[in-house]
Amino acid sequence: MTVASQAAGARKWWALAGLSLGVLAVGLDATVLSVALPTLAGSLHASASDLQWFVSSYTLALAVALLPGGLLGDRFGRKKIMLIVLAAFGLGSLACAYSPGPGAFIAARILQGLSAGAMVPLVLSVLTVVFTDEERPRAVGVWAAANFLALPIGPILGGWLLSDFWWGWVFLLNLPVVAIGLIAVALLVPESRAPERPALDLAGMVLSSGGLALLVYGFIAAGQDGWSSVTAITAMTAGAVILAGFALWERRLSSRPGRPPLVDLALFRSARFTWGTILQAFGIFAMFGLLFAMPQFFQAILGVNAMGSGLRLLPMMAGLALGAPLADQVARRISAKLTAALGFAILAAGLILGTTMTAASGEALIAAWTAIAGLGFGLALATAASAALVELPADRAGIASAVMQAVQKAGAPLSAAVLGSVVSSAYESQLHLAGLPAAAAGAVRSSVFGGIEVARRLGSVPLLASVRDAFAHGIDAMLWVGAGLAAAGIVAALLFLPWRATTRERAAATAGPPEGAESAHEHVA
Repeated sequence: MTVASQAAGARKWWALAGLSLGVLAVGLDATVLSVALPTLAGSLHASASDLQWFVSSYTLALAVALLPGGLLGDRFGRKKIMLIVLAAFGLGSLACAYSPGPGAFIAARILQGLSAGAMVPLVLSVLTVVFTDEERPRAVGVWAAANFLALPIGPILGGWLLSDFWWGWVFLLNLPVVAIGLIAVALLVPESRAPERPALDLAGMVLSSGGLALLVYGFIAAGQDGWSSVTAITAMTAGAVILAGFALWERRLSSRPGRPPLVDLALFRSARFTWGTILQAFGIFAMFGLLFAMPQFFQAILGVNAMGSGLRLLPMMAGLALGAPLADQVARRISAKLTAALGFAILAAGLILGTTMTAASGEALIAAWTAIAGLGFGLALATAASAALVELPADRAGIASAVMQAVQKAGAPLSAAVLGSVVSSAYESQLHLAGLPAAAAGAVRSSVFGGIEVARRLGSVPLLASVRDAFAHGIDAMLWVGAGLAAAGIVAALLFLPWRATTRERAAATAGPPEGAESAHEHVA
């Protein structure tokens, strides 16, 4: 290996480090807000509805920008678009910190979400183009670790900043990270685009963005107002109908030569891409409920503050950090198929162990089962991502990775809505409220925090024990649902994820660059 090739190899790994910082900033911003909401309610004079939209506006905007972000990168250059969206994310963070009221804050969150949504497929498409098939699984492991480390770090960092500093620093913290990301992208990431610049499918962009926005909005409304909510049902139905129309439109474009569709439906002919994407959605669905519910358990049942809650997620972070990069090594020995199944089996085992947890459980049990679940999640998700990415054609890397991410990101609010409903219904079913006034009983049913407040105000030890036990039961019910989904992931991996490499992969291993790589690299500056 020459000195020049060694330098080029080191350069792209340094570029990955810079890109991972951008991924980490996006992930931190999605989780750190959870501990900042009480402070924002007072500082911005925000209502309960405002607080819901502080979170939901970001999710909606992110979902809307996923598919157009990949297309714009393929057409105009991934490096150029990535620099723009990184700068926009920094501006959105600055606007959040200095927002004078709820409306301005929500607008700033939308700018952040649009930037984050565009950034996600751009990072994955750069990985697809810059790294070889042999290097890509390790690069994906780094990307996955940056995604998952943000989940527990956000509440820890946010809790510390809110305890000792002005709340705006929660958002200003993004600025140095964005600055490093801009420098890394500008200096280290080569420019790349599709060999044939795809036409702007404006109808596809409008249909996909509108359909995803309505679908995600419906999930959010269902989590807030219940699954019988007219708003939720209408939004989800309209979103599904629009997305069906989008699929028909894309199919029609696919039959027209010279007019490429926004989404290449031929991608789903690949079993590795299809099932790799589906398996990632399974894992994300199972784990997001856990990540949103466990901080409530820590704070309501164990009585810790925001920082203490984040610290108790550290065992899960350790499992994720170990599982994601380990996935490549395990897959080389036993195949991606068995590695994904193994990851889901470990995840299921961790979640089932978690169902033995009660309101009186000690820290050791909680640390053990969350660490096991994190390890399984890291193995399963990183393996599934690698399996899907191997099949991404270099000339459509941006939009293909956006499709994969759109499936995942739409699953996050669905997970929170569905598994949140499981926790709530199981919690309410175990409450003993005989003899309580109607207003007090309603407050207890509304949330575990409301129940604890009522019990302490009344000085009722039995009610306090009932509330805590009922919420622990709700967590157990959610964990059983998650374990069932992990079991479905085992079955899906064993039945549908291919055993062996495809023709394209075997050709890459024996003939050097993968099919399409030469034409793609002609467009890498």
